[in-house]
Amino acid sequence: MPESFKTFSDPLISLYQSAVTEIAKKIDKRAAEAPRSRAGLQRSMVSTLPGIAADIAEREYCRATGGVAPASPARPTTRELSKSGIAQVCAEWGWRYMKALAASDASAIQQLENEFTAGTCDPAWFSTLVEYRRFFENGKRKPIPYVRAPAVGPKTIEIKANSRIALLGDWGTGAIPAIEVLQRIADEHPDILLHLGDIYYSGTAAECRSNFIDPIDSVLRKGNPLPVYSLSGNHDMYCGGVGFYDLITKLNPAPFTQPASFFCLRSADEKWQLLAMDTGLHDDNPATVAGALTYLEEDELAWHCDRIREFPGRTILLSHHQLFSAFSPIGAADAQGKRSAVNPLLLKAFQQMTATKGVAAWFWGHEHTLSIYQPFAGLERGRCVGHGAVPVSVIDEIYKPLPELENAPLLVDQTRLSSRGGVYSHGYAVLSFEDDICRAEYHQATDKTRELIYREAFS
Repeated sequence: MPESFKTFSDPLISLYQSAVTEIAKKIDKRAAEAPRSRAGLQRSMVSTLPGIAADIAEREYCRATGGVAPASPARPTTRELSKSGIAQVCAEWGWRYMKALAASDASAIQQLENEFTAGTCDPAWFSTLVEYRRFFENGKRKPIPYVRAPAVGPKTIEIKANSRIALLGDWGTGAIPAIEVLQRIADEHPDILLHLGDIYYSGTAAECRSNFIDPIDSVLRKGNPLPVYSLSGNHDMYCGGVGFYDLITKLNPAPFTQPASFFCLRSADEKWQLLAMDTGLHDDNPATVAGALTYLEEDELAWHCDRIREFPGRTILLSHHQLFSAFSPIGAADAQGKRSAVNPLLLKAFQQMTATKGVAAWFWGHEHTLSIYQPFAGLERGRCVGHGAVPVSVIDEIYKPLPELENAPLLVDQTRLSSRGGVYSHGYAVLSFEDDICRAEYHQATDKTRELIYREAFS
């Protein structure tokens, strides 16, 4: 995964980035298996192609969302085609071909295939993108194999009393920062690892393996059958959820198997439960801003209400998406250009879940930052823990509130991330349960150790 890792909340663009990364690995593998003289001349495609694709993705995303798109590089002529020039031409061809495949545009597909035959792109481009056609049917992405609440029934997963749970979000990049964070978590000796969602770029089966399972197995599970759970993020659903739904069946053996994209972890002493919600299912494409108002299926919402109502202890909510934010737009602006900081659909669900019994806290990801909020919208503790691994430049000013918010939630003082090398730090949280008390610590990773940003206890 290149240091210039960029990700965009768009299904087709994310699938394109997934495909290009896979193509780069195939080209490099074939070069490595070739005679030494040829391999020595071959420039690593893994180090170049994903960056080229990220630039194309950024231009396309800005055009789709009305942003200012970076200038396109001059298209090289046939005589100017160096190895880097060929990579650029092939990456642009790949984007056009993926759009045609997704739209089932037979005329465009044929034209682009003729163009490919006459060109010099590696065969891996064509074979891989044709494989990616399986994610679509009739010009639409295939339906997500969401597991309904009646199929899950009242199943909960028992965890030991007084567990230590490592919590992180937006972590599945496979890049160096992700490994650093996992190494710092290993120093914490947690009983459970819980991921708040998003395996990049689009949650394909290959990415679920290389960017999630492989790092966890090599860093955390060396002779240690550590239970691991993952929520459904929007990027996990961009390939139709095929990678995610296969992943969760294999993460843990029975009786610790995750039954669906939503689940309940319940302590053996019935003091605490963690209720994980699926907010990723309906975040299809935030490029259309109103579509970013994700929500819960009605039968799933009823399932969560039942788990809260029947449980004598305290509940902590988990999701990928935020209930509210001071820093990212949620939903469309009104006629006067003002925005609400709250997702009204998730707020309605929250109010329904807490009609008879409150919750202790709600942890989410989605935004690539750490935001520890003061009480807002009826929620005493809203916590964004999305600083798992995605690089965010300090130029982005992630802690600058949106000016169009009429009422912005405030952060707890002195809880902001610091920066390293021009990007905000990455990190995680640890929840330690001690009878009726939950102690939460929020950390950022450094090269060799970890730094505590904030500590709290609640009951």
